[in-house]
Amino acid sequence: MLPGDLSSRACVCHAGLDVRLHQSGTSVLQAPRISKHGNKYLRRALFLPALAAVQHDPHAKAFKQRLLARGKQKMQANVAVMRKLLTAAWALVRYPDVYDGAKLYLTPKEA
Repeated sequence: MLPGDLSSRACVCHAGLDVRLHQSGTSVLQAPRISKHGNKYLRRALFLPALAAVQHDPHAKAFKQRLLARGKQKMQANVAVMRKLLTAAWALVRYPDVYDGAKLYLTPKEA
């Protein structure tokens, strides 16, 4: 059980879905990756729900398509959906309400 005073960013870090940069001086700049320093079971538990959300939630599908159109890899887009689902689940635990995918996956016109 996570403490109730965590922010959504801290919850994402706990799951290991935060971005890790690797840079050494000016010559080494590798592509950013997820840190994987968090709970591997939580990351594993979020993978299939993210795939199901992309398949059945039109807002999640549009979000993934926007990321793919911007040149992201499929796995990067899936991890982005996993992160969105985790922040939504954490928000629903802290502030009980009805899940609304339109609020979670804002389109650029709405933002």
